[in-house]
Amino acid sequence: MNWLAHKRVSVVDPMAGVTRDRVTYLMHVGDRYFELIDTGGVGIVDVGELTDEVDTQIRIAMEQADLILFVVEGSAGITGLDQEVSRRLRRIDTPKIIVINKCDSPKLDKEAPNFLKLGDSHIELVTVSVKGNRNQEDLLQAILRNLPPADDVEAEQGEDLDEVPELKVAIVGRRNVGKSTFINQLAETDRVIVSEIPGTTRDSIDVRFQMDGKAFIAIDTPGVRKRKSLANDVEWYGLARAKRSIRRADVVLMFFDCMETISRVDKQLVSEIHEECKPCIFVTNKWDLSTNRSTEDWSEYVFKHFAHMRHVPIAIITAKTGKNVKKLINLAQAIQKQARLRVSTGVLNRVVRAAVKNWSPPLRMNRIPRILFAVQVSTEPPTIVLKCNAKELFDEDYKRYLLGVLREELPFKEVPIKLYFRSKDSDPDQAERDEARGQRVQAGHFDDDEEQGIEDETFEDGDFEDDYDDE
Repeated sequence: MNWLAHKRVSVVDPMAGVTRDRVTYLMHVGDRYFELIDTGGVGIVDVGELTDEVDTQIRIAMEQADLILFVVEGSAGITGLDQEVSRRLRRIDTPKIIVINKCDSPKLDKEAPNFLKLGDSHIELVTVSVKGNRNQEDLLQAILRNLPPADDVEAEQGEDLDEVPELKVAIVGRRNVGKSTFINQLAETDRVIVSEIPGTTRDSIDVRFQMDGKAFIAIDTPGVRKRKSLANDVEWYGLARAKRSIRRADVVLMFFDCMETISRVDKQLVSEIHEECKPCIFVTNKWDLSTNRSTEDWSEYVFKHFAHMRHVPIAIITAKTGKNVKKLINLAQAIQKQARLRVSTGVLNRVVRAAVKNWSPPLRMNRIPRILFAVQVSTEPPTIVLKCNAKELFDEDYKRYLLGVLREELPFKEVPIKLYFRSKDSDPDQAERDEARGQRVQAGHFDDDEEQGIEDETFEDGDFEDDYDDE
């Protein structure tokens, strides 16, 4: 899977039974698109007692596939499990290719005809070596030859493959908070395995679903636990995948179990979300089990632990029954729209001027802190640059005050805001570029590519020069 995709899609580990759910990846070869589906191994006894569930996922994948790649090990010959897979596949009319992997030497190619016993006389054989990077192009061409004609696919699926998803949401949280149950509610099918066994999900799985005629992608992530409790490499990969999913998402849904206290793992994940400046919703699941706690009490409890994230909205759902699930997706769309907004330079500077007039920054180093102008240079998250006489003159209290004013007065009440200070005299060339940037933003001609030049130093501050003409 990873070899064909040219990226780490599925977790790879010597331990048997690592893959459990169906892991998908959209391939683009030539002028064709097709989706690869990786499944768990047939006949592997899962140490988590999920063998039947894994087998169900394999069956669903085989029934839905337009082409099946039957992967065998060339250096091991035909095994009993290969014969078991062959018996299952004979009952399916779907076209098949036998992919003989681990043919690291061309000498092993001569043994390929022996594997014809696993299929009918018309089946195609392809020898490959992932480790030796052999015959990848041959396999891709064989896949293209055996796919249904492009016209047939378009007639059945329309333009689904070309439809850009409205929103990508990452579902993160510790173990057993109901993330996979939530995914299945969105997909309206048993898309991922749900079990009370901790650590059931091991891969980050992109699940495409439709709601109100729009396409969305939900990223199911492995449940996370404390670093010192990670039992093996597979769990470490799960933690890494959860972090990567946060970076990929438009909005992050941070799941909590209302019956559990907030843990160190929850704080670690919220810290990752905060550092990535991702729009977020705190999702409280299993509310049907809560009998003696009000939503107000729960909100106060959450914000007691995450006081720096008070702008984050809280959603109360019951994933098992689907209660408030659609409302949650609608809220995520609203949060994303906030993150994409851009305010004019004139409006922004008027807000900063009023904030400074209401509370002037205190003297530091016998100097008066001043803000010369402010400009929004980016979205997702909203990024504001404040040009000042000397950024070191603004203390943390004033930065927090100014951030609060910006959040209250601008349409960014529920999303993170990045604030950058630039000292006027620190770089004369940069000062000229910032002033030109402000003029272009005000005129509506800002080039988004220029946003990448701002160094990553997130904070909140400001003082406005009284004689600045923001018009």
